[in-house]
Amino acid sequence: MSTATSTENKDLSPVSTESLAALLVTRERPPWPSALSTSLTFGWRAILKIKHVPEQLFDVTAFPIMNLLMFTYLFGGALAGSPSDYIQFVLPGILVMSVVMITMYTGVSVNIDIEKGVFDRIRSLPIWRPSAMVGYLLGDALRYTIASVVMLSVGLLLGYRPDGGFVGVVAGIALLLLFSFAFSWIWTMFGLMLRTEKSVMSVSMMVIFPLTFLSNVFVDPRTMPGWLQAFVNNSPITHLASAVRGLMAGDWPGVEIAWTLGWAGLFLLVFGPVTMRLYNRK
Repeated sequence: MSTATSTENKDLSPVSTESLAALLVTRERPPWPSALSTSLTFGWRAILKIKHVPEQLFDVTAFPIMNLLMFTYLFGGALAGSPSDYIQFVLPGILVMSVVMITMYTGVSVNIDIEKGVFDRIRSLPIWRPSAMVGYLLGDALRYTIASVVMLSVGLLLGYRPDGGFVGVVAGIALLLLFSFAFSWIWTMFGLMLRTEKSVMSVSMMVIFPLTFLSNVFVDPRTMPGWLQAFVNNSPITHLASAVRGLMAGDWPGVEIAWTLGWAGLFLLVFGPVTMRLYNRK
């Protein structure tokens, strides 16, 4: 018995404790994760949330299809003479409207994580600080892509024929995704500022609805009053819809593309730093 006790005391002696500490200190630590890897990890997390709650895809499937069918067949004859003619004009516009409207769910996701306490755990991780925000946006980019594919598939069945072919369609969607990524930073900021997800949705809809409907998504602005044309012609949604419409039609609307990229850059430069400042102080 005394021999066993002596052995245990020897194992717990200061010498063996110091040796263990030295071993832990000298052992090579794993490298810190890169900004790209952590951003992709959080993006994958957002995708998994869609997998486990597939009802989230309702807004990127059923709602855009309903809008396309409603506007094409209710207003196509009155606005363009026939639904088949009108869909050539309106489909890129409704595509832009549908994707821009679902960008608000980025802010809603951020706010939900704050309410559940997940946000505090994320902020305590030794990672690149903006990676969580970028991950939210990357995950939502999949939703934007799904919405675009669904809209184009239904449009082709209804008679839409993009003269730009595959290249023009891909270029238009790529520009739309880039703009939506930058535009989503606005709602990420609101997700950090406001206390409930309902507040985030309410504020988002108050901004998105006027922007999307006061644009050239549905009609040519030349039919509008002069004072309204001044607003519509300078709206970021108008520039985006014109650029996407032109690319899918086989044209190269350089001015509209430049305006769209300029708006996207402005949103990133203004709302990106503000969002990260709120994130660091939250």
